[in-house]
Amino acid sequence: MRKCILITLLILVAVFIIPKPLKAQTISLFDGKTLNGWKRTAGTADFKVENGAIVGTSVANSGNSFLVTKEAYKDFILELDAKIESTESNSGIQVRSHFDTEGHKGKVFGKQVEIDPSARGWSGGIYDEDRRGWLYPLDLNPKAKTVFKIGQYNHFKVECIGNETKTWINNIPVAYVVDTLDREGFIGLQVHAVTSKENAGKKVYFKNIRIQASNLKPSAFPADIYVANLVPNFLTAYEQQHGWKLLFDGKTSAGWESAKGGYFPTKGWKIANGLITVLSSEGKEAANGGDIVTHKEYAAFDLSFEFNLTPGANSGVKYFVTLDEKTEGSAIGLEYQVLDDELHPDAKLGRNGDRTLASLYDLIPANKQKRFIHPIGAWNIGRVVVYPDNRVEHYLNGLKVLEYVRGSKEFKDLVAMSKYKVWPNFGEAKAGHLLLQDHGNQVSFRSIKIKELL
Repeated sequence: MRKCILITLLILVAVFIIPKPLKAQTISLFDGKTLNGWKRTAGTADFKVENGAIVGTSVANSGNSFLVTKEAYKDFILELDAKIESTESNSGIQVRSHFDTEGHKGKVFGKQVEIDPSARGWSGGIYDEDRRGWLYPLDLNPKAKTVFKIGQYNHFKVECIGNETKTWINNIPVAYVVDTLDREGFIGLQVHAVTSKENAGKKVYFKNIRIQASNLKPSAFPADIYVANLVPNFLTAYEQQHGWKLLFDGKTSAGWESAKGGYFPTKGWKIANGLITVLSSEGKEAANGGDIVTHKEYAAFDLSFEFNLTPGANSGVKYFVTLDEKTEGSAIGLEYQVLDDELHPDAKLGRNGDRTLASLYDLIPANKQKRFIHPIGAWNIGRVVVYPDNRVEHYLNGLKVLEYVRGSKEFKDLVAMSKYKVWPNFGEAKAGHLLLQDHGNQVSFRSIKIKELL
């Protein structure tokens, strides 16, 4: 009898005292009939409800207009359906955004999930409105460029949890940004600026706007999607899981040595405040600390790095550096040019601009029409991808600015016209070191990370 009573008491404890797992609760931000809970901010575009959808209509001579939530949100999963009918218009979804603060007078600013019906196909990419510009253009995930469909409703999902923002369109993963700015803010629906009467009257539609702001569980992303990680010298669990490694830990010279010997330079380089900096020697190439290279050699890889130029500075990130060639100045290798195009004379030399920022130095110019360049003193993100079949791509701030094939006839022809023609089989080594160049000007690097490709 006592045993039965004890069992009964334990059951009662389990039922009434032990807390049950909380269910995820999704709420609607739009009731399908009114704009209750929303307000128009900036611009003069028209927002109204038609047939169960919020319809934004562009107005001539208006700046960007936004319909924003009166409430701010921190961590959440947002889902909605959006439609745009013309390739001539543009829209977006603001998340964790703000209005009319210092430096943004009368402006909305913050992360925007792009709705882009143009031929470039960047819908689902992430733009930093009125601040840093593009954080995740879809050159970083080209497979997603065709996901958005013009003239029909597309399902958007935006996940903002902690420092991570992920996007999906029609259940296809699109963008992944890691960033410490803006942990809370409003959600907004954009009607893009229009400057002419001809482009006025373009419409964008939103419906089924729902948000989950508690009991959140991050959704998985596929292994092959690049992460725009803006937290210095840090790898997410996702990046570590899928093979990324830091080449600079933000504190020491571990993994690096002088290109002239098995030690790290005792002068000319400084490691402090999470940066590895080559110091100025009045433009004298490799005359102070000299170049530094990785201990390890790499064959096929995805290399990403941030760099910060001082006015008039010149440097470079080289790859497939064998150290076999004997030179007085910098070591020989394929070079991602790091340069102040405006002030350094090297930008005017070479052929067709092949010594400008993000170019394959002295061989292939970066596409100037596709370059987003942050100003001198701000951080820019470089990226070099070398595939196992010898295809190579250069990126600047998420945009692919050139591509080529090592060892191809076209490549050999370019080498034959360059300063590298004196080196047999230049740029065709099976593997080589990575190099940060000392060109005699102060340049800082951070967030140097790599993923080896099989």
